[in-house]
Amino acid sequence: MSDTIYDALIVGSGASGMFAAQELTARGLRVLQLEAGPKIGVDDFNPSSVPRQSDINLWQRAKAFMGGQGIQARAAFFDARQRHLFVNDRQSPYTTPPDAPFVWIRSRQAGGRTHVFGRMLLRWTDDDFKVHSRTGRGVDWPIGYDELVPYYEEVERTLGLYGEDDHVPTLPDSVYAHRAQMTAAERQFKQDVEGQWPDRKIVTWRYIGPEPTRVLRPMREALASGRLELRYNSIVSRVLTDEAGRQATGVEVIDRLTRQKSTIHARSVVLCASPIETIRLMLNSATPQHPAGLGNRSGTLGRYFVDQLPCVVAGTYERAKGWGTADSAPADPFYGPSGGIYMPRFLGPDGQKAGSDFAFQGSIGRYAAPPDADARFSFFGYGAMDADPDNRISLDPKRRDAWGIPVPHIRCKIGAHDTERLKAQISAIVETIEGAGGHIDYVGSPLGLEEKGRGAYPDADPFSRFVFRKMFPRTMVMGAAIHEAGGARMGDDASTSVLNGWNQSWDLPNLLVTDASAFAGSGVSGTTLTIMAMTVRACRRLASRLKSEPA
Repeated sequence: MSDTIYDALIVGSGASGMFAAQELTARGLRVLQLEAGPKIGVDDFNPSSVPRQSDINLWQRAKAFMGGQGIQARAAFFDARQRHLFVNDRQSPYTTPPDAPFVWIRSRQAGGRTHVFGRMLLRWTDDDFKVHSRTGRGVDWPIGYDELVPYYEEVERTLGLYGEDDHVPTLPDSVYAHRAQMTAAERQFKQDVEGQWPDRKIVTWRYIGPEPTRVLRPMREALASGRLELRYNSIVSRVLTDEAGRQATGVEVIDRLTRQKSTIHARSVVLCASPIETIRLMLNSATPQHPAGLGNRSGTLGRYFVDQLPCVVAGTYERAKGWGTADSAPADPFYGPSGGIYMPRFLGPDGQKAGSDFAFQGSIGRYAAPPDADARFSFFGYGAMDADPDNRISLDPKRRDAWGIPVPHIRCKIGAHDTERLKAQISAIVETIEGAGGHIDYVGSPLGLEEKGRGAYPDADPFSRFVFRKMFPRTMVMGAAIHEAGGARMGDDASTSVLNGWNQSWDLPNLLVTDASAFAGSGVSGTTLTIMAMTVRACRRLASRLKSEPA
């Protein structure tokens, strides 16, 4: 047991953890950050470690499956060069109900999933934060868009986004350091779509470019402050409390390599481990004062878990030929080119609020094709999922991971209203693409795979196409969007939520949760920027409070 008592202890070093570290150290606090995985650096991003993948990437996925990554290999973007950036599913299992499969794509290393996400950073709006007021469904968050704007801006300036001012009410503009561009095919598609449907807008990605050091700026600044101690291979198994159960006092840690346990103390604890891991940790931290899990007086811990409704569509666009890049970011030999287009929520009748509950991310003309061939496209759709209390994270009493910690049991099942929304989402993207001159090869979702025209991956070998069709129902399930959220939601009422509007536990005021488990709804776009902004806001307030109290 360490005798040192830190001002703040952060669990996790991904999107929320790095901004928590930057904010708390910048405010003069002494901070300990615990990362469950190893330290990684430039040498871990060797572009020649594995040959470039094919479209289906069958053999690389099969090799990963044999090596213990059967779940991780189902990620739509899986690339064997990145295998070491995903967990081993044999060491870190989980369970699901037989009728509700879920693919949990996750990472355990310095930086977390920031090494494998699409690097898009999109603001949310009050269509997300005030969803009940606007639609009658779900709940309103205790915070709104206007409260997050200054924190969005801080994060955007810190990371140096690529993008363009588009003036679309359903996707607020960000602060950009660099201009993003569309390919000629994407510009033509934008013209074709917006000319037919004034409520549908096509914009560039808003994203961050590659980081040569492989350590994003917030973490570099936190480390340079001299006030951050970052320990790797440190798996937090429990959050500890005082005898009354009213204050978090530290954590119990298991060394990933030696399996030895230790205890660390701090004046405050900030959980940034990602939704499922954070909820598992809080449930596993039950005490006589918190018998149903830490901070679970409301009985909602683990409940209202959501992801976004996924769908994928691919084919060719006859209005443009060949391929090319329009990437204004520096080249990155490990990841390849960045960029693409985004179709946010459609505009409603008033031209301001949303008229749909889904959005689409994709690209056209960025995939290799002969100069005289139709440009290739692909889109991925994200729809809002209803927050159902029966969709929840719990602990499986029969299984433990490689470190002896109970594994999470994940129930994330599509409801009747979700099914209708997903059907509308698919219908909308099919109508948009075909109406603009596209030819669809296939469209798929948790509702199934529909092949059209040339069928899925028409240029692939017959065996790979066969395996793709057989595996699709196990791949395109909930979790495929990799935007999971909720389970420790914030709210205005301690009887119906786990956290207050400052990401603070109602029951333990020095315990913060700032990853997406704090979300009160699913939204329809990436969660990362909102996680980062929310973390800065919450940690700034925590730092102010800690500095005003005696150590």
